[in-house]
Amino acid sequence: MSADDRTFRNSLKGFGIVPRWPLAAVVLSSVVCAPLTAQEKSLPQQIADVLVQLGGGIHPGFRFMHAKGLVLTGTFTPAKGAASISRAAHLGGGAVPVTVRFSDGTGVPNIPDTDPNAGPRGMAIRFALPGGAFTDIVAISHNGFVVGTGEEFLAFLKAIAATRPDSPHPSPVEAFLGSHPRALKFVIDNRPLPASFAKLAYFGNNAFVFVNAAGTQHAGRYQIIPVAGLASLDSASAAKAGPNYLFDEVRQRLARGPVQFRLYAQLANPDDPTKDGSVVWPADRQRVPLGTISLTTVAPNNDELQRSLMFNPIFLTDGIQLSDDPLIPLRSAVYALSVAHRK
Repeated sequence: MSADDRTFRNSLKGFGIVPRWPLAAVVLSSVVCAPLTAQEKSLPQQIADVLVQLGGGIHPGFRFMHAKGLVLTGTFTPAKGAASISRAAHLGGGAVPVTVRFSDGTGVPNIPDTDPNAGPRGMAIRFALPGGAFTDIVAISHNGFVVGTGEEFLAFLKAIAATRPDSPHPSPVEAFLGSHPRALKFVIDNRPLPASFAKLAYFGNNAFVFVNAAGTQHAGRYQIIPVAGLASLDSASAAKAGPNYLFDEVRQRLARGPVQFRLYAQLANPDDPTKDGSVVWPADRQRVPLGTISLTTVAPNNDELQRSLMFNPIFLTDGIQLSDDPLIPLRSAVYALSVAHRK
C-alpha cells in the first residue's frame, strides 16, 4: 500500500468508510450492495447519492462532479521567497512538471459550457515531486465555498433535488438560499459565462497549514490568478457561444502560447476562521507569491487520463498540512466513492 493510499484510507475511516484496496475497488454500497437507509449511510455516502441523482445517474468513467474536463500539462516555477512560507519540495527548487485539469461543474459529462449550472468551473493541479511523489491542489472559480459544513452541503444538494419546475414559491432551493446568504452569493456569482478558462481566477477555499524549514506555521488558502486577466462574455458573445466554447478556446489559446497563472497563498490573520470555507477572508490579508504555472500542451490520451487521474486535497507533501477544516477529509471520502466508477 502506498503512502497516498494509507493517508486516503485513514481519512475515510473517520467517516465510517473502510474501502478495500486498490482504490479502484472502492464500491458505493447504494449502487452495488444492498440498499441502506439514510440513517445507516455515512455523510459522504449520502452526498454521493444525491450527486448521482442530480447528475442523472451513474456515468461510468466520469466523476460525480466536474465530469466534463480537459487535462493539460506544463511546468510550475516557484517564486523567490516561497520557501519562507513552506519547505515543500516544489516551492524551494527549480521548475517541476504539472498536470492540470480544467472542468465544468455538475456530474453531467456533456453539459454545455453555456449552461447556467456549469459553474463554478474547476482547476485541479498536480505537482510532480522528486522520487515519483506528487501533491495536489483542487480549486474552483469562486472565492468562498457554497457552505461551511458537510451537513449544510447535503441539505443544499437535497434542496436542489427536491425543487421542480412546478414547485410552489419559495421552492426548497429558494428557501435554502434565503436562509444561507453566502450560498446565494455563490449561486449568483457563478452565473456569468467566463471568456476563457485562462481568464478565470480559482480559489482553494479550504485552509491548509504551511510549514517552513524553521518549523514556523502559517494557515493559508490558495489563490490562482490568471496572467491574461479576468474576463466574462458580454450578452452578445454569450448568445453566440457554442456548447464546448471553453474547451475549444483553451485549445486555440495554447496553439498561440502558454496559458499562465500566478499561484499565491493568502495567509490568515489570527482571528480568521480556518474551518469554514464559505467565509471569505478580507482582501487585505497578506498574499505570498508561490510561483507561476505555465501550461503548454493538451495531454495525450486525454480520455484515459480523465478516468485515471484522481486529484485529491489530502494528497499533501512535507511542508503542507491539513487544517481544522472538516470539508477536506469529507471531500476525500466522497472522491473515494466516485473513483470506482471511472475505471
